[in-house]
Parts: sequence; structure tokens; C-alpha cells
Amino acid sequence: MDRELMLLEQEIEKIHAKAKEFGLDFFPMRFEVCPPEILYTFGAYGMPTRFSHWSFGKSFHRMKTQYDYNLSRIYELVINSDPCYAFLLEGNSLLQNKLVVAHVFAHSDFFKHNACFQGSNRQMVDTMANNAQRIREFEFLYGRKAVEAFLDAAMAVEEHVESHRETKSGSRKYSAQSKNSPQHSGRSNKFPPQANAGYDSPYDDLWALDVYVTGKQNQAEPAIPKKGQKFPPEPEKDLMLFIANHARGLEPWQREILYMLREEMIYFLPQMETKIMNEGWAALWHARIMRELDLDGDETIEFAKMHSGVLQPGRMQLNPYLLGMKIFESIEAKWSQDSPEAGLAKIFEVRELESDISFLRNYLTKELVEELDLYVYKKVGDKWVIVEKDWEVIRDNLVGRLVNHGMPYIVVEDGDYKGNGELYLKHCFEGIELDLKYLEKTLAHVHTLWGRDVHLETVLEERPILFTSNGKDTQRKKLA
Repeated sequence: MDRELMLLEQEIEKIHAKAKEFGLDFFPMRFEVCPPEILYTFGAYGMPTRFSHWSFGKSFHRMKTQYDYNLSRIYELVINSDPCYAFLLEGNSLLQNKLVVAHVFAHSDFFKHNACFQGSNRQMVDTMANNAQRIREFEFLYGRKAVEAFLDAAMAVEEHVESHRETKSGSRKYSAQSKNSPQHSGRSNKFPPQANAGYDSPYDDLWALDVYVTGKQNQAEPAIPKKGQKFPPEPEKDLMLFIANHARGLEPWQREILYMLREEMIYFLPQMETKIMNEGWAALWHARIMRELDLDGDETIEFAKMHSGVLQPGRMQLNPYLLGMKIFESIEAKWSQDSPEAGLAKIFEVRELESDISFLRNYLTKELVEELDLYVYKKVGDKWVIVEKDWEVIRDNLVGRLVNHGMPYIVVEDGDYKGNGELYLKHCFEGIELDLKYLEKTLAHVHTLWGRDVHLETVLEERPILFTSNGKDTQRKKLA
């Protein structure tokens, strides 16, 4: 084992030098080899230091079972941090680790330079460890069942946050604030399966908006809206922040959990916004770096098999590694018509400035759609049928599915509905109905957080419908 680790360290140095030679610029790297149980635990939790919750255990069991039956395999886990931590799977061959290390260097380069990550908390490993410790303290003080039940409710809406709040002119007017209060910084409704066209300051503006509370500190009181005044003054997308700031019945520890979960979700948002680009960038550079290494015959064959496996098209969904890499290669080829240097400069520029939505909108071409044989399909009866082959429709379908990270777009319309503090939410309907099973369960969780009746306006069978939850039952009525 010591000899294997020594050889791996030597190869990491070679790959590091080659990545630098290609122009990649990454955070200082820290590599660690982990047994499957540890790596899959990190994968299920999303981070090595995150708080405990039954849903993470459920994910671990599913992922580990797939690994045990050789149905899937996590070769590595890389953390957006400075220094950048990368965990390699114990049992990888030396060649597999070479490819993974090259892949990880490219990920770290992407984390460091892409615009979506520029507000990231690069010390989130430590922040999450502190959050986990606080939640363990709450479990001791208030009981594990009570804390877990509240976490269930909070995690039901954790994706409904907004990171770029400086663009919202009305935000500061109704955020509950206290000049003396220190400031800090899941399971949502899901779209039904749709036809496939194939993370201590996360964001500076949040320091002026979030109130981070603990049991030992004075807590800002929720704002009480004035009679006749619209509250919030304009539709509010950040449901987590609105509830944390304005729910009247929350205990200080519950409000603190909401702020902590929101902070963690904001850390994960850039990864959700750049999945295709990030994986495509890493696949592109691991291939180029590996081809520059001195591989023997057996290693060359093993690399070819592993690389082709990474890029294998999916039967029912797009492969982000393949799509992202092909788009980067297409961009480079187009801009290299003047000079190779221009093509290389262009892909580094795209890597820095774009997100998945703009990446696909600007650079997914007709030629690529045809080469990758992309199409829109849906289930008709008991069969899956192709319903669209037009490349622009396919591109727009893909982009549409990435808006708001694929989550339903829900806004707070009224935080004092009927004048008695009820919460009125509105689904910004864009042609895809909400899953009713998730809707009813999630509304019950929102009621737990808000403490009063919760209403959600949406569209069902082309008619506006209002769902109302009292925490136990959900009723619906048609709107005029």
C-alpha cells in the first residue's frame, strides 16, 4: 500500500505540472484515498462535515447498494474549497486515479474561475462542521425528534432560495433586521418526469439581509405589516429567507436552522447552475492531460475504456460529461479558424463567464444536436415516442428545464393574506404542472414553518387552482 501511495504521489506531481502547462489554474489541492463506506457517506451528505439527517442515510444506502452490486461507482468526490479537497476511492487502479486526478484539477480550475462561484464560501467545510455541531446541541436541548421534524419541514423548501438578491430593489425594505444582531452568512415540489431532450460569506449582499440568530443573542422580531400595505411589496422568490425573517411562531433555534440550511443551499447553487459546463470542462482536460502522459499499452487500453464509459450517451437522459465536452470542443474548433491560440482563449473565456443556461443557449448548434442525435420524447400510452427533432426546439427545451435549477418557480405573493398572517404563495406556471403528491406534502411542511394556513395558487388542467393547507388537510378550489 505504501508503494502504491508513493507511485500515486509521483503521478499527481506529473499531472499537476501538465495541467499547469495547459493553462489550468486551480486552488492548492489536497488528495485523500478513502474506503467506499467513507466516500459514499460524503457523496450522500454532499460534504464531509454536514449535519445528520435520515434522508442522507437513505441516499447512502441506495448509492452503496448500487456500488456493491457493481451498478454504479463513484471514483472521486471534489469539494469547492480553498484548499480544494479531493477524495479518491480506495481500490481504484493507478490508471483510474491518474484520470480522476486530472479530472479533479480541471474541476478546481472551474470552481476558482467560473463567475457563478465567485461568491462561494471557500471555507464551507468548516462552516458546515459548525452548523452540524449547533444542530447536535439543539438535539440535546430540545430532543432529537423535535429537531428532526423541523429539519424535515425546512429541507422541504431548501431549494427555494435566491442568491443574487442585490438586484431586488424591495428586499431591504421588509427584511427583519437588528443593528445589534450579528449577521451571517430538499425536498421541494418536483416536476413530474419530463421528456428528455436527451457554499463565511457566500454572497456579500447576504450580509446585509440575513439575521443569524442563536439562543444567546438578541433576535430580530419578525416585521408586522402595516394595515393596507402590501407585504412583501413585490413577489418574493426567496421563500427560505422570507419565512426565516417573518414567521411569527418560530423559536430562536428553529430560525437559526433555517438560516444555516439556506446558507448551505446557496453554497450548492453554483454547482446546480453549471453541471453540464463543469463536467464537460473536466472531461475535456482529463482526456488531454492523459494523452500527454507516458502510458504503457495496458494503461492506454484501460484509459480508452474508462474515458469512453464516462462519455457513453444515456438511454433516457443526457450525459453532462459528453454534452459539455462536445460543446467546448465545438467552440474551440470554430474560434481556432484564425489561430489555435484564439480557440483556446475562447474556451477559457466561456469557462469563466457562462452558466449552463447561457452555455446551451449560445453554443449548442444545429450540427451538435444532429451529431449527438438529440430529440424530445414523451410517453404515449405504454410507449415512448419521439415528438420533436427540430434543433432549436430541442435547445429551448433543454434550456427551459434548467431554469430555476429545474425546480418550480414559487414566489410569496402575500405574507399577511386575509389580514391574519396567512401565507399566500404563487406558482409561476410555465406549462408544467406540479406533482400533486409532492405539493400536498410540501404545503404541510410550509405550514409547520409558517405556523398558519398556507395557500398556493397554481394551474391544473389549464385552470387556476388554489390549494390551502392547515397542516393536516389540503383543500383545493377553482379560481375565477
